[in-house]
Amino acid sequence: MGLELTVDNLVKRFGTRELFAIEQLQVREGESVHLKGENGVGKTTLMKIMAGLEKPCSGTVIVTPKQRRWWSGRIHPDVIYLHQTPYVFMSKVIDNVAYGLKLRGGSRQNIKIKVKQALVWARLEHLAEQPAHSLSGGERQRLALARAWILAPRLLFLDEPTANLDRHSVSTVAELVSQLLKQGTTIMVSSHQSNRVTELCTRHLLLEGGALHEGVHHENMPHEIDSMMEPQRYAQH
Repeated sequence: MGLELTVDNLVKRFGTRELFAIEQLQVREGESVHLKGENGVGKTTLMKIMAGLEKPCSGTVIVTPKQRRWWSGRIHPDVIYLHQTPYVFMSKVIDNVAYGLKLRGGSRQNIKIKVKQALVWARLEHLAEQPAHSLSGGERQRLALARAWILAPRLLFLDEPTANLDRHSVSTVAELVSQLLKQGTTIMVSSHQSNRVTELCTRHLLLEGGALHEGVHHENMPHEIDSMMEPQRYAQH
Protein backbone atom coordinates (compact mmCIF):
# COMPACT_ATOMS: atom_id res chain seq x y z
CA MET A 1 0.00 0.00 0.00
CA GLY A 2 1.36 3.41 -0.96
CA LEU A 3 2.03 5.97 1.73
CA GLU A 4 -0.42 8.88 1.80
CA LEU A 5 -0.64 11.93 4.04
CA THR A 6 -4.04 13.58 4.52
CA VAL A 7 -4.68 16.90 6.24
CA ASP A 8 -8.23 17.69 7.34
CA ASN A 9 -9.45 21.03 8.75
CA LEU A 10 -6.05 21.95 10.14
CA VAL A 11 -5.89 25.18 12.16
CA LYS A 12 -2.93 26.71 13.97
CA ARG A 13 -3.16 29.80 16.17
CA PHE A 14 -0.73 31.66 18.36
CA GLY A 15 -2.85 33.38 20.95
CA THR A 16 -5.64 35.13 19.07
CA ARG A 17 -3.70 35.25 15.79
CA GLU A 18 -4.61 32.54 13.30
CA LEU A 19 -1.51 31.46 11.42
CA PHE A 20 -3.31 29.27 8.91
CA ALA A 21 -6.45 27.22 8.29
CA ILE A 22 -6.26 24.39 5.76
CA GLU A 23 -9.40 22.44 4.96
CA GLN A 24 -7.76 19.63 3.04
CA LEU A 25 -4.43 18.53 1.63
CA GLN A 26 -3.30 15.18 0.28
CA VAL A 27 0.27 14.16 -0.47
CA ARG A 28 0.73 10.81 -2.16
CA GLU A 29 3.73 8.52 -2.40
CA GLY A 30 6.27 9.50 -5.03
CA GLU A 31 5.31 13.17 -5.17
CA SER A 32 7.83 16.01 -5.04
CA VAL A 33 6.30 19.13 -3.51
CA HIS A 34 7.61 22.68 -3.19
CA LEU A 35 5.98 24.55 -0.28
CA LYS A 36 6.52 28.22 -1.01
CA GLY A 37 5.71 31.30 1.08
CA GLU A 38 7.27 34.39 2.58
CA ASN A 39 9.16 34.16 5.86
CA GLY A 40 6.82 34.02 8.84
CA VAL A 41 3.74 32.63 7.07
CA GLY A 42 4.00 29.27 8.84
CA LYS A 43 5.83 26.91 6.45
CA THR A 44 7.99 25.42 9.20
CA THR A 45 5.07 25.10 11.60
CA LEU A 46 2.94 23.37 8.95
CA MET A 47 5.70 20.91 8.10
CA LYS A 48 6.34 20.12 11.77
CA ILE A 49 2.63 19.47 12.31
CA MET A 50 2.51 17.16 9.27
CA ALA A 51 5.61 15.36 10.57
CA GLY A 52 3.97 14.84 13.96
CA LEU A 53 6.42 17.05 15.83
CA GLU A 54 3.97 19.78 16.75
CA LYS A 55 0.28 19.82 17.61
CA PRO A 56 -2.31 21.85 15.68
CA CYS A 57 -5.00 23.78 17.53
CA SER A 58 -7.57 21.68 15.71
CA GLY A 59 -7.79 19.30 12.79
CA THR A 60 -6.04 16.07 11.92
CA VAL A 61 -3.05 14.74 10.01
CA ILE A 62 -3.28 11.09 9.04
CA VAL A 63 -0.48 9.08 7.46
CA THR A 64 -1.46 5.72 5.98
CA PRO A 65 -0.64 2.91 6.30
CA LYS A 66 -0.65 3.63 10.02
CA GLN A 67 2.24 2.62 12.24
CA ARG A 68 3.27 3.58 15.75
CA ARG A 69 6.48 4.39 17.52
CA TRP A 70 6.66 3.62 21.20
CA TRP A 71 7.49 7.20 22.24
CA SER A 72 4.77 8.99 20.23
CA GLY A 73 1.53 8.03 18.55
CA ARG A 74 1.79 11.14 16.33
CA ILE A 75 5.17 10.32 14.77
CA HIS A 76 5.20 7.90 11.85
CA PRO A 77 8.39 5.81 11.46
CA ASP A 78 8.43 6.37 7.69
CA VAL A 79 8.23 10.17 8.00
CA ILE A 80 11.27 12.35 8.73
CA TYR A 81 11.58 16.12 9.14
CA LEU A 82 14.91 17.91 8.65
CA HIS A 83 15.30 21.32 10.27
CA GLN A 84 16.75 24.17 8.20
CA THR A 85 19.64 24.33 10.69
CA PRO A 86 20.80 20.71 10.96
CA TYR A 87 21.19 19.40 14.48
CA VAL A 88 24.50 17.69 15.22
CA PHE A 89 25.56 15.73 18.27
CA MET A 90 28.85 16.45 20.03
CA SER A 91 30.47 13.37 18.56
CA LYS A 92 32.11 12.17 15.36
CA VAL A 93 30.37 12.32 12.00
CA ILE A 94 30.19 8.53 11.85
CA ASP A 95 28.44 8.40 15.24
CA ASN A 96 25.94 11.04 14.14
CA VAL A 97 25.03 8.99 11.08
CA ALA A 98 24.67 5.81 13.15
CA TYR A 99 22.44 7.38 15.81
CA GLY A 100 19.05 6.64 14.23
CA LEU A 101 19.86 3.02 13.42
CA LYS A 102 21.16 2.39 16.94
CA LEU A 103 17.94 3.83 18.34
CA ARG A 104 15.87 1.49 16.18
CA GLY A 105 18.04 -1.49 17.04
CA GLY A 106 19.94 -3.97 14.93
CA SER A 107 23.21 -5.87 14.80
CA ARG A 108 26.48 -3.98 15.05
CA GLN A 109 27.64 -5.43 11.76
CA ASN A 110 24.51 -4.35 9.92
CA ILE A 111 24.71 -0.86 11.40
CA LYS A 112 28.39 -0.60 10.44
CA ILE A 113 27.66 -1.57 6.83
CA LYS A 114 24.75 0.83 6.46
CA VAL A 115 26.63 3.72 8.05
CA LYS A 116 29.50 3.23 5.61
CA GLN A 117 27.03 3.21 2.71
CA ALA A 118 25.38 6.40 4.00
CA LEU A 119 28.72 8.18 4.34
CA VAL A 120 29.68 7.26 0.78
CA TRP A 121 26.26 8.32 -0.51
CA ALA A 122 26.51 11.72 1.18
CA ARG A 123 30.17 12.12 0.15
CA LEU A 124 31.29 12.33 3.76
CA GLU A 125 33.44 9.21 4.06
CA HIS A 126 36.64 11.31 4.25
CA LEU A 127 35.14 13.18 7.23
CA ALA A 128 33.85 10.13 9.13
CA GLU A 129 36.19 10.56 12.11
CA GLN A 130 35.89 14.34 12.31
CA PRO A 131 33.86 16.07 15.05
CA ALA A 132 30.44 16.80 13.58
CA HIS A 133 30.43 20.34 15.00
CA SER A 134 33.49 21.19 12.88
CA LEU A 135 31.63 20.67 9.58
CA SER A 136 30.74 23.48 7.22
CA GLY A 137 27.12 24.40 6.49
CA GLY A 138 27.01 22.32 3.33
CA GLU A 139 28.65 19.34 5.05
CA ARG A 140 26.16 19.55 7.92
CA GLN A 141 23.27 19.50 5.46
CA ARG A 142 24.71 16.38 3.83
CA LEU A 143 25.15 14.84 7.28
CA ALA A 144 21.46 15.50 8.00
CA LEU A 145 20.50 13.91 4.68
CA ALA A 146 22.70 10.89 5.43
CA ARG A 147 21.00 10.42 8.82
CA ALA A 148 17.67 10.48 7.02
CA TRP A 149 18.74 8.28 4.09
CA ILE A 150 20.00 5.52 6.38
CA LEU A 151 16.48 5.19 7.88
CA ALA A 152 14.88 4.82 4.43
CA PRO A 153 12.05 7.34 4.88
CA ARG A 154 9.05 7.19 2.57
CA LEU A 155 8.18 10.85 3.23
CA LEU A 156 10.89 13.43 3.87
CA PHE A 157 10.26 17.06 4.87
CA LEU A 158 13.14 19.39 4.00
CA ASP A 159 12.87 22.79 5.67
CA GLU A 160 14.87 25.40 3.72
CA PRO A 161 17.63 22.85 2.91
CA THR A 162 19.71 25.31 0.89
CA ALA A 163 19.55 28.29 3.27
CA ASN A 164 22.92 30.05 3.56
CA LEU A 165 24.69 27.51 1.34
CA ASP A 166 27.09 28.41 -1.47
CA ARG A 167 26.38 27.42 -5.06
CA HIS A 168 28.47 24.25 -4.96
CA SER A 169 26.79 23.03 -1.77
CA VAL A 170 23.33 23.75 -3.20
CA SER A 171 24.23 21.72 -6.28
CA THR A 172 25.44 18.79 -4.16
CA VAL A 173 22.32 18.83 -1.97
CA ALA A 174 20.16 18.93 -5.11
CA GLU A 175 21.95 15.86 -6.49
CA LEU A 176 21.31 13.93 -3.27
CA VAL A 177 17.63 14.94 -3.20
CA SER A 178 17.33 13.90 -6.84
CA GLN A 179 18.65 10.46 -5.93
CA LEU A 180 16.12 10.18 -3.10
CA LEU A 181 13.32 10.99 -5.54
CA LYS A 182 14.57 8.35 -7.97
CA GLN A 183 14.48 5.84 -5.10
CA GLY A 184 10.78 6.62 -4.61
CA THR A 185 10.98 8.88 -1.55
CA THR A 186 8.21 11.45 -1.32
CA ILE A 187 9.74 14.88 -0.78
CA MET A 188 8.30 18.17 0.47
CA VAL A 189 10.69 21.13 0.34
CA SER A 190 9.96 24.49 1.95
CA SER A 191 11.62 27.57 0.53
CA HIS A 192 10.57 31.17 0.01
CA GLN A 193 12.46 31.22 -3.30
CA SER A 194 13.22 28.84 -6.14
CA ASN A 195 16.55 27.02 -6.31
CA ARG A 196 18.14 23.84 -7.64
CA VAL A 197 16.27 21.71 -5.10
CA THR A 198 12.81 23.23 -5.61
CA GLU A 199 13.24 22.88 -9.36
CA LEU A 200 13.15 19.11 -8.84
CA CYS A 201 9.56 19.42 -7.61
CA THR A 202 6.60 18.72 -9.86
CA ARG A 203 3.94 20.06 -7.50
CA HIS A 204 3.87 23.55 -6.03
CA LEU A 205 1.98 24.93 -3.03
CA LEU A 206 1.86 28.53 -1.83
CA LEU A 207 1.12 29.33 1.82
CA GLU A 208 -0.17 32.89 1.89
CA GLY A 209 -2.70 34.82 3.93
CA GLY A 210 -3.39 31.83 6.14
CA ALA A 211 -4.46 29.68 3.21
CA LEU A 212 -2.77 27.09 1.03
CA HIS A 213 -2.97 27.51 -2.74
CA GLU A 214 -2.20 24.97 -5.43
CA GLY A 215 0.15 26.25 -8.11
CA VAL A 216 0.98 25.37 -11.69
CA HIS A 217 4.67 25.20 -12.55
CA HIS A 218 5.79 25.69 -16.15
CA GLU A 219 9.14 24.38 -17.36
CA ASN A 220 9.85 27.56 -19.30
CA MET A 221 9.49 29.58 -16.09
CA PRO A 222 11.58 27.59 -13.59
CA HIS A 223 11.86 30.35 -11.01
CA GLU A 224 8.21 31.26 -10.61
CA ILE A 225 4.93 29.72 -9.66
CA ASP A 226 3.36 30.95 -12.88
CA SER A 227 -0.33 30.44 -12.26
CA MET A 228 -2.10 30.32 -8.92
CA MET A 229 -5.66 29.30 -8.15
CA GLU A 230 -8.05 31.78 -6.58
CA PRO A 231 -7.49 31.99 -2.79
CA GLN A 232 -8.90 28.91 -1.08
CA ARG A 233 -8.26 27.10 2.16
CA TYR A 234 -7.24 23.84 0.58
CA ALA A 235 -4.82 22.22 -1.78
CA GLN A 236 -5.85 18.84 -3.11
CA HIS A 237 -4.07 16.73 -5.68
